[in-house]
Amino acid sequence: MDETTLTVRERAILACAIAANLGDSYCAQGWGARLASESSPTIAAAVLQGMKHSQLSARENALATWAHKVVGDPNAITAGDVDRLGATGVTEQEIFDATLFVAFRLAFSTVTDALGARPDRELVATVPDAVRDAVAYGRSVSEQPSRR
Repeated sequence: MDETTLTVRERAILACAIAANLGDSYCAQGWGARLASESSPTIAAAVLQGMKHSQLSARENALATWAHKVVGDPNAITAGDVDRLGATGVTEQEIFDATLFVAFRLAFSTVTDALGARPDRELVATVPDAVRDAVAYGRSVSEQPSRR
């Protein structure tokens, strides 16, 4: 991702859309905080709840939709889906980068979820209230301090 032209904000949107689609509370808290710092807690909360937001650009909403499609049923993606994403200004290279990012995050989430990872209370304590409240899915916050 070092060479991608996708912004940190766009990658945070993708990660939050993935977390929402999977019900992954751990990634939702971490990436939700990141998206809140790149935009606003309200925008982050909307993406974490799988909703569009008027303050997201058409490109950003399209990237969130793309993440949902890739996670939900990649075999159902059509050339029309790719064309709609491209129509918002996402280049072919960025579509590849976004898809690769989604696949990597999906793999990472699968591992952490399968191993029972729960959001650390230290992490959740730093997350804006709107983000914390938006994540009503996945595993609850760990009662144990994280081991570092």
